[in-house]
Amino acid sequence: MKKVLLLILISILILGGCTRKTSKKASTDENITNEMVFVEGGTFVNKNSTFYGKDIVINDFYISKYEITQYEWKMIMGDNPSEFKGDNYPVENVSWYDAIEYCNKRSIKEGLEPYYNIDKTSKDPFNISEYDDIKWTVTINENANGYRLPTEAEWEYAASGGQKSKNYIYSGSDNADKAAWYWRNSGDEYLKGDWSWPKIASNNNRTKPVGSTKPNELGLYDMSGNVREWCWDWYTESDSAKGSAYKIWKGGGWMGDVVCCELSYRGKYEANGMGPDTGFRVCRNP
Repeated sequence: MKKVLLLILISILILGGCTRKTSKKASTDENITNEMVFVEGGTFVNKNSTFYGKDIVINDFYISKYEITQYEWKMIMGDNPSEFKGDNYPVENVSWYDAIEYCNKRSIKEGLEPYYNIDKTSKDPFNISEYDDIKWTVTINENANGYRLPTEAEWEYAASGGQKSKNYIYSGSDNADKAAWYWRNSGDEYLKGDWSWPKIASNNNRTKPVGSTKPNELGLYDMSGNVREWCWDWYTESDSAKGSAYKIWKGGGWMGDVVCCELSYRGKYEANGMGPDTGFRVCRNP
């Protein structure tokens, strides 16, 4: 009788262990699935957007539900440049050029037409940065169905809720702590007072797993906070500018101030710049 009971107990432990392992893997696979969300086009509804009231119409497009994860990056690029490791964390420490290459390589892998033409042999005359030593000339195939970066207007339209907008300041909320990971809430304790790098560093601030905060009206996550997101556009002061030293980023990040998380905030960075708070998400034409 004792032997029978012992065998039953061993069987339960073995089966239990197998069940936990299978469940854990399934959960991981499910979490890193980054589906594309359809965004219905139109004019800007959110009054907090910099594009509200302007003669701008956004066409329909798809955008990734989450920031590109490290798992997704590794599956395409084969490496992981991120400082804060984790399959379900956003990839970071990637430049604008890195993001462009990812888009084309992923398109090719999935049998799609690459959206970008990348000429690494000629310097882009529009790029007037004194710090960018890459300056690839990148042009687009406008009707291609491959992956691409969102334009600034597309990013802000999606972040603001599109046609379902409820006029939030941040993407999905008027409360930054519900919608964003930024310098106050991305560490061990909630920080108060003025922004301070020593406080941030000692508080173990860092990125968080994608989708850990409240989504916006379209079901998109982390468009405020976590990592800054590259956009396609050059940062120019006017349409007549003859050149620019910067590409636009949007959304703010885990080490930045809360104002950077506002959907209307317009950031800039050299195209070859990178950091542990800089990532991206992708789009596709319908």
